[in-house]
Amino acid sequence: MKIKPKAPFNFDLSAKIFSDGDPEIQRYEEGIYWQLINLKRKLILIKIKSSGEVDDPELSVTITPDGDLTKEDISMVRSIVVSIFNLEFNLQNFYDNIVDDKILVTLFKKLRGLNSPTTPTFFEAVVSSIIEQQISLKAAHSIENRMIKKFGDHVKLNNNTYYIFPNPDKLSRLQLDDLRSCGLSFRKAEYIIDFSKDIINGNINLIELKNLKTLAVVDKLQKIRGIGIWTAELAVLRGLHRLVSLPADDIGIQRVVSHYYRNNEPVSSDELRKIAEKWGKWSGLAVYYLIVADLMSIKI
Repeated sequence: MKIKPKAPFNFDLSAKIFSDGDPEIQRYEEGIYWQLINLKRKLILIKIKSSGEVDDPELSVTITPDGDLTKEDISMVRSIVVSIFNLEFNLQNFYDNIVDDKILVTLFKKLRGLNSPTTPTFFEAVVSSIIEQQISLKAAHSIENRMIKKFGDHVKLNNNTYYIFPNPDKLSRLQLDDLRSCGLSFRKAEYIIDFSKDIINGNINLIELKNLKTLAVVDKLQKIRGIGIWTAELAVLRGLHRLVSLPADDIGIQRVVSHYYRNNEPVSSDELRKIAEKWGKWSGLAVYYLIVADLMSIKI
């Protein structure tokens, strides 16, 4: 399958954040990104590589199914790939609207075509954000990977086993000790199981939530036990690509903003929001550029 993203788009930069991923779950290596996706209970391995340039982008997607595929299945694969990498998002609008911030303008030249990815499902974004509460990203990813391999569906293709994020039904049936065995605290295990049960029971409708405006989604999420403002804002940013969302209480984000804008002087969440005012509806993406720049040790 060939997909033409909206230019500019740099696949290598956009997928680089997955370079340290578990190869049995989700990874980017030697120009190829791969992960398992779910099409109405059909497990499909997708492998994506760039076959174009930043200003004339094209992606080649290889699909390896566990069984037969229909035309509808192939169309769904395309939609999921477009959604994960936000291939229809116009980055040029972002660049054109952030012209007075010298730091970001410099990064635009060095990171041209970088776009932030989105989780395949909003459910995954919420659960991942709960897992990441008050611990390091490295520890959170380790716990999440154990959970995926222990409770996620899997398939063996070409002598390799691949795993997918567990769905609400699977997580709702677990006992607290099941999740605690993955490294989760008692409270986080409780939050995730209860959240999954509420989805299965119809008490929470993620599709309806996705159709609300960003502030309304954040507000609704905060009414769910175990989800505060940080978790809600992070889930909305990574799960819905709502770029106005800014998890200002995030210590990692505060650190990179302080590095680039305050000569490494500490920045509070209120100060961060003040700095972000000039980014407007692009705040989440602006911060993502700072995070990637920091990871790549880009100097201004």
